[in-house]
Amino acid sequence: MNENIRKQFPSLGRVHKGNPLVYFDGPAGTQVPNQVITAMSDYYRRCNANTHGQFITSLETDDIMHWTREQCAALLNAESPECISFGANMTSLTYKLSRAISRILEPGDEVVITQLDHEANRGPWLTLEHHGVTVKEIKLLSNGHLDYQDAADKITEKTRLVAAGFASNILGTVNDIAELRKLSKASGAWLLIDAVHYAPHFSIDVQNLDCDFLLCSAYKFYGPHVGILYTKKGLLDTLPTDHLRTADQKAPGRIETGTLNHAALAGVGACIDYISAFGEGKNTHDKLTDAYRIIGEYERIIATELWSGLGQIKGVTRYGTDFEIAHRCPTIVFAVNGHTPAELCKYLGERGICAWDGHFYAIRTTEVLGLESQGGLTRMGIVLYNTKEEVHYTLNVISDFIQGK
Repeated sequence: MNENIRKQFPSLGRVHKGNPLVYFDGPAGTQVPNQVITAMSDYYRRCNANTHGQFITSLETDDIMHWTREQCAALLNAESPECISFGANMTSLTYKLSRAISRILEPGDEVVITQLDHEANRGPWLTLEHHGVTVKEIKLLSNGHLDYQDAADKITEKTRLVAAGFASNILGTVNDIAELRKLSKASGAWLLIDAVHYAPHFSIDVQNLDCDFLLCSAYKFYGPHVGILYTKKGLLDTLPTDHLRTADQKAPGRIETGTLNHAALAGVGACIDYISAFGEGKNTHDKLTDAYRIIGEYERIIATELWSGLGQIKGVTRYGTDFEIAHRCPTIVFAVNGHTPAELCKYLGERGICAWDGHFYAIRTTEVLGLESQGGLTRMGIVLYNTKEEVHYTLNVISDFIQGK
């Protein structure tokens, strides 16, 4: 990606202690381009109002809301904009779903989760145990992939829901969703996909995936903090969600409690526009698919540079599958012998490099891999505005840290 793209992100110009900031913290949230900032500020300048009124600013807000649903439907190739619901974040939406589903499950029913998932796709489903539901978890193998034989053993005729991530936010592993769909469909279970970590890097087609639910978060792909829920057409209307009698009783509003963040939603529509401009096609989904191909190829090049460079530094242990072996996200985690991730990230932070330490809410994964006692791992993620120059600078800083400079 060229310098013109970097200029579209005002935060990339920030300098800390004489060093330009290096944003490798993308897995926890990306920076935002001017196009998104303008869309949000313009909303506040021109049409800040609540919905469903008979006056111009309210009518404009309705239009923005509908347009953003259309944009998200194009992003995910949903059947219609009515399949798209919004919330504060993915976690809140998943808890709303779990509460609704708890009302139709019976003692003895089973839900299957995984050991590789972010806690936001585990905790809400574990609450179902209070209702007599059995929650099973698919095992994580030492190579960072799910055990699909274990999945086949645990998804049975008693299974009502399988909840799995599309990609791991810690190891970068892309899961075999087609296999989980085959297994869940054979048992008559719903399939819920947490695509929060997948959506920034690869195109999504919910109709091809044949999933029942899919969630993602706009702040992971250059937008504001908004959670997005796709529900298969007609399904949301059958769920006993929490909603006021004065609210919309049908999808998509059936699960949207209270007034939404309209300015942020204007930003969500704008960030999807921003991504689609990288691609070509006859409609927005086709443009997005092409854009993700272009962006994904670039991210893989930069991530491979970082992955390979870390492998050449003595004392660094990398976790996850090699980029030459598997299709995976450009997210890299590693440990430095004799030092905690927090110590390394503090050193990096003082030199203008933004990187995360810990378990990144994938705490079950770090427990299974025996990494909790060492404070988890250090995580860096590549997105479209990162560069090889940033990678080389970071590798040199890590080498200096190990050498005690």
